[in-house]
Amino acid sequence: MTFDELAAFAGRNPLLSTALVGLTIAIVVNEVAQLFRGYKTVRAAELTALINRDDALVVDLQPIADFEKGHIPGAKNVQMSQFDPENKQLAAAKALPVVLVCKTGQVSGDAAKRLKKAGFEKVYVLDGGIGSWLQADLPLIKGRK
Repeated sequence: MTFDELAAFAGRNPLLSTALVGLTIAIVVNEVAQLFRGYKTVRAAELTALINRDDALVVDLQPIADFEKGHIPGAKNVQMSQFDPENKQLAAAKALPVVLVCKTGQVSGDAAKRLKKAGFEKVYVLDGGIGSWLQADLPLIKGRK
């Protein structure tokens, strides 16, 4: 396909051409934003490796009722409304990997930004939240402990 053919196609299909350019820009902006946000996302299998290999602290940001219905073994429950990077439990883990978990993976990003701003070195978010953990067929613990 030559440039002339591409230009002719764009001229005949302005809506498709505009959509293609818009989507391309959106993808590039999203990828660049991920590079500079300061924290990484991990999948369920990577999270188990972080817990087993690097003794990662898992912080579950779900409401208490959801936490009691099922949470990752060893996770500490902290309500987002009470989330404070200077908390004694969190401050002691500044050098450790800290993995933030919520129901869908949306709330954790805000908390991760706050941890990075407070000087935490290794901050991760579970991609897809508890839902992705369940999809990977990994166990949940019920109750407070």
